Order: sequence, then structure tokens, then C-alpha cells
Amino acid sequence: MQLFGRRYENGEPIAIHVEGERIAAVEPAWPDGDVDEWPWIAPGLFDLQINGHGGTWFSKEGLTADEVARTLEPHFRFGITRMCPTLVTNSFEALASGFSAIDEACRRERWIEQMVPGCHLEGPYISSEDGPRGAHPLEHVRPADWDEFERLQAAAGGRIRLVTLAPEVEGAVEFIRRATAAGVVIAIGHTAASPEQISAAVDAGARLSTHLGNGAHGTIRRHPNYIWEQLGDERLWASIITDGHHLPPSVVRSFLGTKTPERTIITCDAAGLAGCPPGVYREGSMPVEILEDGRIVIAGQRQFLAGSGAETDACIANAITFAGVSLREAFDMAGRNPARLLGFEEIALRRGSRADLVVFHHAGPGEPLEIRATIAAGELRYGALN
Repeated sequence: MQLFGRRYENGEPIAIHVEGERIAAVEPAWPDGDVDEWPWIAPGLFDLQINGHGGTWFSKEGLTADEVARTLEPHFRFGITRMCPTLVTNSFEALASGFSAIDEACRRERWIEQMVPGCHLEGPYISSEDGPRGAHPLEHVRPADWDEFERLQAAAGGRIRLVTLAPEVEGAVEFIRRATAAGVVIAIGHTAASPEQISAAVDAGARLSTHLGNGAHGTIRRHPNYIWEQLGDERLWASIITDGHHLPPSVVRSFLGTKTPERTIITCDAAGLAGCPPGVYREGSMPVEILEDGRIVIAGQRQFLAGSGAETDACIANAITFAGVSLREAFDMAGRNPARLLGFEEIALRRGSRADLVVFHHAGPGEPLEIRATIAAGELRYGALN
């Protein structure tokens, strides 16, 4: 397989030769016509927080391996070649069922195992307060429980690599220590923690703030508060949802200015309803509505969000528009940085790297990404190369 395009880092025209699952060579190239008409080429995207797609949630009780495959596959058209399927607060039985189905799907299909290097458990060890809890069901919120987590990890075949919890829940600090020692990355999220509780969590090993600025009270003390504390702690990375609904552009700029693109991760946090038409849906005990503008909200109002309907490619384009970051910075925040944080291979446009590649057009700030092709482990999974 051979691809021609412009490097996402600097616009250099290149030819990429792929043999098997790896890049065999990257060579200078030059088109017969205008180089600006060539598409861009970048490493495939890696989103560490995707909850499902098309009406299927990864945390659904009774999830099957076939449903996992059907829920993963559509993401190739958004340039995503790796993701962490995210299971949110639910009963032990539902979580164990979801993780077990993902493990079975990974063992059954090589492309799924390559697309799913790890899973993300978001909750159930989070704040029970309205606001910080977000749309997570109150009846399943509970204290941090290492024994329960070990059972979930067993169901997942050891695939849980990221856990989001609130530092103030009972048992949180000891849980963080044990998880960190076991190689699991801990993120702070859905929290109403005090500054002291956040510091204790970071001292114990927490490394990330999950969707910073969201999963919070509508009104908080101006300072100190749990957003400032996480933003100001240099030991914490931050993931942000740049779908255009969760954070206004000024907040995106402020977060990036503080954390820098080196310690920021772009996630779409796509809900299981992403890809569904507008309307009211029932998710467990909670009615959820998809509005005409794409927002997913708790039904009956237009303010409180219940996940995102956007995908990672749209979030990259928005980050460029909102914060003036470069194409390279935006793609690295949605690909290289998640891999760095979780300790997985960093895909790069160089010989020997896994051939996870996205070919696209982008006209600049204010314009969307137009995904032309997605290659995952050397296989064309979406689109065409000519």
C-alpha cells in the first residue's frame, strides 16, 4: 500500500509505503500539480473516552461481543483507529457484563484488539451530588471498592487501563495507591472535592483530570474550587471535550494556555446515543433528549448535558478554531498524548511505526475535517486512497 499526501506537522509532501501492519518507508514526494491540493496525512486518532454509538452503550447489561464489534466499527469513518471503550456508573452486573463482552470481542477479532488497547471505567466511585454527578445514575454511585474493581478487571481480561473517580469518596486514596501500583491510570472526575482532597489524590498517584470543567456544579465558589485546583496542579494532565457545547472557546483557550498542548488530551466523550436522530430516549431510569443542534441533554430542559453527540474529528477542528492551535498540536492531543499517558505505542509518520493513518482535507480554522481514508494496522478500514 502506498499513500501520498502532506505531513500534518509541517505540510511536507511525502509518500508512505506500508507493508503488513507497519510503515516500511516515508520518502519525500512531489505532485505534478499544486501541492496544496494534496490531502493531509496524520497518525490515527486515539480517543480515551467513548461510551458507545448508535444507541448501544458499552456499559449496557447483556452487551454481546457482536454488539461491541458493531459499535466500534463506525468510528473508523471519523479517523479513530484506537479508543478506550468507556463504561459509566452502573450496577456491578452491568459493568461486568460490558467488560466481559469487550474482552470476548478482543479475543475473537484481531482488528478489535488492535482498536481497543484498553478500557476506561468512569465511575461508579464518584460524587453523589447533583452537578458533579452529571448524568450518572445516583442509585449506582458508591464508595471506592478495590475488591469490586479486581472482579471487574478479571471480567475485562485485565484490559481496564483508566479509572475516573472522585477523590472525596470513601476509600479513594487507598484505591488510587493500589491502582497505580497495578499499572492503572487514575483520573479525577465527577468530583466536588476540597483542595486538600484533590492534593491527596494526586499525591497518591492520580495523573489526569477527566473532561475538566464538566461534571461540576452550575455555580461554585470563585476560589478556591475543584476546577482551579486541578488546573493549577502541574502534575495533572487534563482531558477536554471540544465539541462546541461542553466548553466555550474562552475556557478551551484558558485550559490550553495553562496545561499546554503537551499535557492536554482531546476527547469527544461520545455517548451511546451518538449517531442517533433527534428525539427523546430512555437511558435506564433517565429520559435523555437529542436536540436538533446535536446536543444530548437530560430530557425536558436544554442546559444539563448527558454526553456528547460529536466525534473526535469534529473536536479536533473545534480546538483549532477555538484556541488557534496548529494542526500538529490538535492531532497530537487526540492521538499521541493519550498513548503517552496510558503507556501505549505512539503512532508516528516514520519507518517501523504501526500503520494507523488518517488521510483528510482541512481548509483551516472554522472548517471541518473531511476524512478521506482511515488505515488501521495497515488495512484500509474506511474510504479510498484515490
